Amino acid sequence: MNDWRSLLPTPEGGRRAPLALGVELRLRDPRGSWSARPQRAATPRDIAKREGEVLLGVRPLVRSDATGAWIQGGASWDLVRRPGTQFAAAASRWFADLLNISRDSLLSGASGDWLILDHVESALLWPHLRAAAALGIPLVSTQKQVRVTLVDSVELSAEIRREDSGALRMQAAAVLDGTTVTAEDIHPIGGTGVYTAAVVGRGMDVLLGESPLDPAVRALLTARSGVEIDAGEERAFLRDAYPLLARRIAVRAHGAVRLPELPRPTPVITVAFQSGDVVRWTFEWDYAGFGRHPFSWTGDAVRDVHAEDDARGGLVDVWTRATEREFAPQGSLHDVAAAEFVSAAVPALEAEGVEVVVTGRRKAYHELSGEPEVTISTVETTDADWFDLGVLVRIDGRSIPFEPLFTALSRGRKKLLLADGGYFSLAHPALGRLRDLIDEAGGLDEWETGPRISRYQVDLWEEFEDLADEALPAVTWRATVEGLRDSSGVPPTPVPLGLKAALRPYQKSGFDWLAFLWRHRLGGILADDMGLGKTLQLLALMQHAREQGETRPFLVVAPTSVTGTWRAEAARHAPDLRVVVAGSTIAGGAGSLVTAAAGADVVVTSYAVARLDEDAFARVSWAALVLDEAQFVKNPATRVHRAVASFDAEVTIAVTGTPMENSLSELWALLSLTAPGLFASARAFREHYLQPIEQGKVAENAEGGDYRRRRLAQLRRRIRPLVLRRTKDHVAADLPPKQEQLLEIELSSAHRSLYDVVLQRERQKVLGLLEDLDRNRFIVFRSLTLLRMLSLAPALIDEGDATIGSRKLDVLLERVEELQAEGHRALVFSQFTSFLDLAQERLAAAGIPFARLDGSTRRRQEVVDGFTAGEQPVFLISLKAGGFGLTLTEADYVFLLDPWWNPAAEAQAIDRTHRIGQTEQVFVYRMVATGTIEEKVLDLQRRKARLFSAVMDDDDLFAQSLTADDIRGLFDAR
Repeated sequence: MNDWRSLLPTPEGGRRAPLALGVELRLRDPRGSWSARPQRAATPRDIAKREGEVLLGVRPLVRSDATGAWIQGGASWDLVRRPGTQFAAAASRWFADLLNISRDSLLSGASGDWLILDHVESALLWPHLRAAAALGIPLVSTQKQVRVTLVDSVELSAEIRREDSGALRMQAAAVLDGTTVTAEDIHPIGGTGVYTAAVVGRGMDVLLGESPLDPAVRALLTARSGVEIDAGEERAFLRDAYPLLARRIAVRAHGAVRLPELPRPTPVITVAFQSGDVVRWTFEWDYAGFGRHPFSWTGDAVRDVHAEDDARGGLVDVWTRATEREFAPQGSLHDVAAAEFVSAAVPALEAEGVEVVVTGRRKAYHELSGEPEVTISTVETTDADWFDLGVLVRIDGRSIPFEPLFTALSRGRKKLLLADGGYFSLAHPALGRLRDLIDEAGGLDEWETGPRISRYQVDLWEEFEDLADEALPAVTWRATVEGLRDSSGVPPTPVPLGLKAALRPYQKSGFDWLAFLWRHRLGGILADDMGLGKTLQLLALMQHAREQGETRPFLVVAPTSVTGTWRAEAARHAPDLRVVVAGSTIAGGAGSLVTAAAGADVVVTSYAVARLDEDAFARVSWAALVLDEAQFVKNPATRVHRAVASFDAEVTIAVTGTPMENSLSELWALLSLTAPGLFASARAFREHYLQPIEQGKVAENAEGGDYRRRRLAQLRRRIRPLVLRRTKDHVAADLPPKQEQLLEIELSSAHRSLYDVVLQRERQKVLGLLEDLDRNRFIVFRSLTLLRMLSLAPALIDEGDATIGSRKLDVLLERVEELQAEGHRALVFSQFTSFLDLAQERLAAAGIPFARLDGSTRRRQEVVDGFTAGEQPVFLISLKAGGFGLTLTEADYVFLLDPWWNPAAEAQAIDRTHRIGQTEQVFVYRMVATGTIEEKVLDLQRRKARLFSAVMDDDDLFAQSLTADDIRGLFDAR
């Protein structure tokens, strides 16, 4: 095992031989071939005669123990660079590093025992030599009477004299630490330094020092007798070679020699004009008489790096201020950027002293800085629903072509360049507002012949007028605008004589509104709450049109279950109208329908028949198309939507209490049928309204809620003239009060345990699928439906769990028994027919009579008549079968057994009983199983209801459509 003393450094005193670097002037014999010419030590005599090639050699020396002198001894290069020998480790490393630095000399074939410093190119040589003294390694001469000195400063210069022959002679000169040395005694060491050898008395002085050598300077040093320039080449020398030297060392003239001033750099920019408003530029330095050089440094002899740096600083400042771009010595610009560059940056650079060189055909660019003057006009077109929209903008007295202006505004550009070179900023408030209005008026790719405005876009026209300095509307457009400008001021219309019904005040105002739209041949959406008599208002319109001379029939498209109601209501309230129900598919095809329509005032058909016999209906010219329960066409991708859109009707009126159930896209789908052109572009509507209002995806994120509120207010203004909606709150005096209550039902312990197990299993599965909801939507909603059904009764999932029972059914039965005893009647809704089956079993077991209506019911009217006649106190109804088309005012209690995704569907269910004709207070009970997914569904339902209210009513709240985040929320822990 090693002794601990091995950790200490080895004492070297007295046991390590000192080393020195021996320096010797060597002389290569001029005779023989270069490789065979021997070397020897140069004497003062050799130096004085200046014959042969002088070299500077070095090698290690060791101090003699006997005499104390430095001798070669056993200090070979191989020995001294090996660690662990008799020499100090630091000294050995120093000599080893010197060999590495001197590899150029080793490769020269002239090494032997001597390293020839003349061939060493590395600049590391000089700090290495200076470090020797600190390690106790002196630089010593191997020859007597020769002194070796490593100097601190070297100043090289060139002397130019004119000889008697008229030629010029240039020789190098040097001053090393104050000692002047002639050209014959100066020798280069690679490209990094020099040494001199001068005879002083009987001895010699050898000086060596660091000085970077340009190739030209090095060439001058090697020309011992100097360089001669013939008189005929003097001009070329002064132009080409003189600047090369003068930029690097001092050049002094003697006698009748006059040296020219060195040229200073002048920045030059070459501006090349190309087709398509493209401008390319290149910066260079021009040295008068010495050509042009790239802006980046190349090291060319004539170039003055300091002068270039000084000029570049001011130039870059001017460039940055004029272009607001980072400086680039070359590049290209196009369109407005090119125009700004030429009109602003180039003159500023020229004023700074930059020489401008133009190639190509120069174009005159100039900025228009005046205030925009906007004139708006409309022109009649062959399409009665559209007017060509003329937008004339003038700046500085110049008329701006609309097409490029419109394109630039639509694409969000900041400036516009005109064909004649004029350009201007689009950031002016008037043009920014024009951009918003154009975006709303339609998409760029959807206007084939220029901008258009729909006759339905009344509010949009008002904003165009507010923007414009002058507005010139078409005559018929002006009539429409003036008529619809304030729909609250709709003039009254006399009730038609053939209407056999007394209209309530709000129904009369609804009829006035419909008649007003009819008079202007405009469609709209009648969006009154359920039960406010929308059918009666439309029958009044049809009777009015007939009495005003309309001969074409009205077409009513409604759900199959409602077609009979239309015929019955017409017979009751407008018996003079000839009503034909086109049921099933039309026998005899289009000809049969044309014949039937010719003898009718009103044709009623179902959405299914309208879809199947689309071609037949499209061949008839209809006075108006009425879409009852218009939520059936809320999806523009469906065939039924495309079918009704193809019908030839002068006016289309959508009738629905729920024009928007889940998203604003449904409202757009109805408006695309009733008011084509109000929001002509689905994409623009999505970007301008749907995303900001529903999802908060807006460009002005910094404004947050303010931006969404402005978009919502704008949407309300747009639809206001063409959408009429009255809630029951508006007609409270005509309806008894309605009281709603949430019944929270606790699950039994067995039910709770089962539900929690299934919840954890489904949560783990669903949350992993939400990253791609569109792809996994079916699986996700299947899991959600399973949990909703399990919240109602375990037996709905597994009959083996029927013994667990259902607390909801227990509570329902208790309430129904009380109501029966008190003489009340109830509607019981669920969207799961299987749960209605369980409720039916419990009612039957308790001996409580009931009626039932679901999708399998064949004689629907008989079932409804039985309930209205008072035969049963309870009516079980499924959502799909009973969500519309029913009037059941005989009931005054409503039980909603399970919350539905869609709040509008719940509202429709309640409105089966809470509608005109109801004389009793209506009680509504929403039954929700606590601690289950039903609570989450209820929260989601409320958000959707707020979205509906925000758009259609006067609430100022916002919500989202059903998203992956919504679904995650459904699985949040209780």
